Amino acid sequence: MPTATSTKRERRTTVARMAAQGSRNSSSSTNRATSDDYDDLEGFGVAVVREEGKWRCTPMTSAALTSLSVAETELRELRSAGAVFGLLDVDDEFFVVLRPAPSGTRLLISDATAAIDYDIAAEVLDAINVEIPDIDPDELDDVEPWEEGDLGVLADLGLPEPVLAVIVAETDLYPDEQLGMIAARLGFANELSAVLDKLPR
Repeated sequence: MPTATSTKRERRTTVARMAAQGSRNSSSSTNRATSDDYDDLEGFGVAVVREEGKWRCTPMTSAALTSLSVAETELRELRSAGAVFGLLDVDDEFFVVLRPAPSGTRLLISDATAAIDYDIAAEVLDAINVEIPDIDPDELDDVEPWEEGDLGVLADLGLPEPVLAVIVAETDLYPDEQLGMIAARLGFANELSAVLDKLPR
């Protein structure tokens, strides 16, 4: 019986192959599929605010799943005096944690290899000055995913870096399950569930 990881990898490999095939047919395209290629992009984006000792979760737009700048803008527009960060489950393949700050957005992506066929993943790696992995799409099934970015992004809120590292390492889980573990650890599992229950998923 295939594991969750293998099932996701098989679908991602198919997407990457289609993108690569498209690049051979058009000299102006890249090997990576663009956001326009994901008309049926699954997943969700949730903005999380910690203010006056209380957690608040609100849904983000679908555009936040395909553009890092859109996701950052939506979070910055919340203008809360407390902590603000976003949780993105992109296509049920990987997740991104982003936390705007005056010095620049702090970022964590659960699977760096996603940058091969997802624009927003490539944008995250570019923002943290990490090169896109040089992996042939046909070999994705054989490559173990790894995270890139700031594992301490939520440490001051109660999620130590070692604990987040363990959650990220649970590659047999789907991104929504990993994000649920983050929410449970920080204490806003109910608030997150209430938002997700209302989303058309």
